[in-house]
Amino acid sequence: MSLEAVLLVAAALFGVGLFGALTQRSVVMLMMGLELMLGGVALAAAGVWHFVAPAAAEGQVLLVLVVTAMAVEMAVGFAVVTALFRAREVDT
Repeated sequence: MSLEAVLLVAAALFGVGLFGALTQRSVVMLMMGLELMLGGVALAAAGVWHFVAPAAAEGQVLLVLVVTAMAVEMAVGFAVVTALFRAREVDT
């Protein structure tokens, strides 16, 4: 797979995430858009590092940090949604 193809997929993923984050009113959908945007950035970084320096460890460290940020973001998002449901006393 060429670098151009990887960057094109990453840009499409980022674009869909940006559209989703800007057009949604729901907190969960906003978080999903942000996740897609972070996924696009991670894919672009992985593709660039693979083609520039395949043996370098810096790219792998950056991707681990991005994936960790994505996990923390989703945990915070679920905590916010849970807190909102509890504050409104919504039965599920």
